[in-house]
Amino acid sequence: MDFSELSLGRRDLTRLSAAAVAAFGAVAVAGRVDASPGAGRRHRLHRHLDGVDTLDLPLAGLASIQRPSDGRRTPVVETGRFTVLGLTWRSGSGTVRARWRSETGRWTDWRRLPQLHHGPDPSTDEGRGALQATDLVWTGRCDAVQLELTGDQQDPVLALLHPRRRPGDDRVDAHAAQPDDEATARKLGVVPMPGLLYRKAWAPDPRLRNGGPSYNRRIRQVHVHHTVSSNDYDRADVPGMIRAMYRYHTASLGWSDIGYNFLVDRFGRLWEGRAGGPRRAVRGAHTLGFNHASVGVAAIGNFEEGRVGKPMIRALVRVAAWKLDADDGHPRQDVWIRSDGSDRFHDGRLVRLPTIDGHRDTNETACPGQHLYDVLPAVRRRTARRMREFRRP
Repeated sequence: MDFSELSLGRRDLTRLSAAAVAAFGAVAVAGRVDASPGAGRRHRLHRHLDGVDTLDLPLAGLASIQRPSDGRRTPVVETGRFTVLGLTWRSGSGTVRARWRSETGRWTDWRRLPQLHHGPDPSTDEGRGALQATDLVWTGRCDAVQLELTGDQQDPVLALLHPRRRPGDDRVDAHAAQPDDEATARKLGVVPMPGLLYRKAWAPDPRLRNGGPSYNRRIRQVHVHHTVSSNDYDRADVPGMIRAMYRYHTASLGWSDIGYNFLVDRFGRLWEGRAGGPRRAVRGAHTLGFNHASVGVAAIGNFEEGRVGKPMIRALVRVAAWKLDADDGHPRQDVWIRSDGSDRFHDGRLVRLPTIDGHRDTNETACPGQHLYDVLPAVRRRTARRMREFRRP
């Protein structure tokens, strides 16, 4: 039997690899690791019906480990095609570096993988016992990877993903919600719901969920993120990109659903993320320690590198105005929020934050990227203007 073809859950992989953890720290190979093609077994990704190919590979199961002076290095892992990678582990801490080989044979330099700084609040059932992980890293089409760990990470598992286009990914308008009528909204003195694409548009596999939605009493903040993915994707690529995030959050990390409440793409389209109803105050898993009174909106792209286009800004403004209006929010003011425990603010600390903030304001992360962070003042101004436009005098 080819065990690389088994579709195992993250909990199963943890149990299977627990007995082999000592081997990861004890087995060493002196000298250089052979990085040539065919140096080791080729691990194939498993094809799933949702269009996301995956491989979950416990590092303890690799045959040999090279030990640099400051950490543990895997041999080269030869694989089928992947475009996204991440690493999860049960406990411990440390840094993770990786390099990967494109399908043209070119290796990248060693790069540090960013730590995952969003997730369910620690006090929730979803957040208790949460795994440690890196954020997803979008690599482009590759067929080999090598990792280096510095620290005491226990039960590390490499997650490789490759989202494919599915029939219908280029025809998502059938699952679009039309925006509320603006004339009626003005009469009622409320901000209308913008047009958006329901979850059916990106077709998540419901079997990956392990719980239903929970709800906040009110929405006091909008947290803005970026997904650190490519910036030159096509319209038909977006559903698959969201499905890959969803599968990592659920199958790899054990969350109940995708972490973000909404996502916006470079074409200005607004996508429903976490289930529970876009009009309701669904609690997300997007800003560790601050999900309990907020909504999380992720801009699809890498805005450390790329600029934020006008369609994306327009979509951010419309969703922020709509969600804040329901609870009489003030987008240009600060609010006091009690932390539920994050890597920046301890549990119970009262923190003053912008009503519309960037992820870096609450956690130790560069998210949402400097270019997007720099446009947040304009997003706040435009959100306030839109809210004034519809509210009664």
